[in-house]
Amino acid sequence: MNIPHPTVSVVLPVFNGAATLPTAVDSILAQSFTDFELILVDDGSTDCTLKIVKGYVAQDERVRGFTIPHSGVATAANAGLSKVRAPLIARMDADDYSMPERLAQQVTYMHGHPEIGILGTCVKFGGNRETAGGYARYVDWTNTLLTPEEIRLRRFQEAPFAHPSTMYRTKLVDRFGGYKTGNLPEDYELWLRWMSFGVKAAKLPTTLLVWNDPPDRLSRTGEQCMVDNFYKMKSPYLADWLHKNVSPTRRIYVIGAGKTSRQRALILEQYGIVITGWIDVDPNKIGNIVNGKRVVGREILEQETCFAIAYLAGHDANDQLEEFMHTKGYKLGKDYILAS
Repeated sequence: MNIPHPTVSVVLPVFNGAATLPTAVDSILAQSFTDFELILVDDGSTDCTLKIVKGYVAQDERVRGFTIPHSGVATAANAGLSKVRAPLIARMDADDYSMPERLAQQVTYMHGHPEIGILGTCVKFGGNRETAGGYARYVDWTNTLLTPEEIRLRRFQEAPFAHPSTMYRTKLVDRFGGYKTGNLPEDYELWLRWMSFGVKAAKLPTTLLVWNDPPDRLSRTGEQCMVDNFYKMKSPYLADWLHKNVSPTRRIYVIGAGKTSRQRALILEQYGIVITGWIDVDPNKIGNIVNGKRVVGREILEQETCFAIAYLAGHDANDQLEEFMHTKGYKLGKDYILAS
């Protein structure tokens, strides 16, 4: 039953995933939607992953297996993308679990919404909320972003999807390229790049994937996912958005005058964004000159000629800021944007 022209190509790169790969693969093979191919890319594993891959290839004609020298997840994922034969691509990771209706619901939505290029799903956090509270809160936050508008306006805070929950159109890879390699979060960069070209994204409100949180998950340990690399990667995309959406007559201020916030915000100046000053609530800081820019209070935002970029630590701080902005009548995307 090797389908030469399937509806969906599921791409699953794996490195030393012998302990979890069978559960992940079995969850795909058990999908209620069956018109798919599963592309397993062994990234030069040193355990028995390749043996497991070959076993599935022999067991089910929908499974295609490949191996490459160990090169990292982005290269392995791109190797998988180069093999797809379907108009829709679903991503999957070797340590996660897809619910039986995942592909069926995503395919139905994509067929009914041709304007959507990227589709995620809500996910269940598969870790320990007591020991990994920050990651769990991040997962909860991603589950609140459902509409194209919500994802568009909040994409500069953090990656708006659980990567292995996504489905996207193959033509986007052909037009805008696949995953970039290097010290950067390859999935987040892909979303920002595609969306900078106007690609629309959405998310199903149904929980269709268990997003597990093993101690060695790359988003915890990989150099490409370190905080500084996140900001270096997303700054040019944020700058591009500012150039396109903020009138050059408006003065740009940064909310968050701490040293770390300033360092992250100043990257924007490499891309032609002029920062006028810093906004802070501490009266002892207001009036100071820091990095050649004056620290001012929030009252500066009452001037229609101002636009604010918020670099605040944590979702709670951003929630509090949004509540304040709402009471003042300021609108996200029109008067300010969240960047952390």
